Amino acid sequence: MKYLIVEDERFAYEELKRMVTKLRPDYLLEKHTKTVIDTIGFLKKSTVDLILMDIRLADGNCFEIFNHVEVVAPVIFTTAYDEHAIKAFKLNSIDYLLKPFDECELAAALTKFENFFHSHTSENESKNFEQILSLKTKNRFLISKGENYHYIETKDIAHFYSEDGVVFLHTFSDRRYIINYTLDHLEQQLDRRLFFRVSRNCIGNVKAIENAAKYFNSRLKLTFLPQCPHEVLVSRVRVPDFLKWMDGVVE
Repeated sequence: MKYLIVEDERFAYEELKRMVTKLRPDYLLEKHTKTVIDTIGFLKKSTVDLILMDIRLADGNCFEIFNHVEVVAPVIFTTAYDEHAIKAFKLNSIDYLLKPFDECELAAALTKFENFFHSHTSENESKNFEQILSLKTKNRFLISKGENYHYIETKDIAHFYSEDGVVFLHTFSDRRYIINYTLDHLEQQLDRRLFFRVSRNCIGNVKAIENAAKYFNSRLKLTFLPQCPHEVLVSRVRVPDFLKWMDGVVE
């Protein structure tokens, strides 16, 4: 589960992050935003499974976010004020936690979210997986070079990675090209049987992984062929999913 925390108070953010990490160590914190503007910018480009959102932010009321971007993820609102409850539940709210709340209250809210998530997931399980995969899988990428265009088959790509906000496509023939995609967007379009988001700034093809070695703090260090220009470490939280993927288990 990837989640977003929208909270402008540092202590409140750290405490919420600590509780989620303790209660759901397999959850991945995708982003922390502090303002309405930053949250709108993130949600226009990225998706998460769950949002933990304070109502009063440094630059305004969080409900402004819903006026500027379609929020499809369930929301657990966290606030010190109870007068917004009715408005919150008119949106895609899972729960409304009044500060200060404890781990038991947050655990109950997370369980409610998971029940909601799994009930909606089960409705789609009867659909043919291969059909869904074929609809969303990108088979080639258009590349421009000067005034000319050509395409690269996705199966010929060893990995994608970002450097200083620029995303590169790196082929098995050891050539790289700038592409106008974010890694978040690519993650949704690539065949999950071949590609995995191995780190925040890298998506790797299983056929390009030469070695995966145990590393400090229960992480894995990956070696690619051709080489990735920067060190690639699989986080401790992502290791179980990565090993399942390496073993051919696609969920």
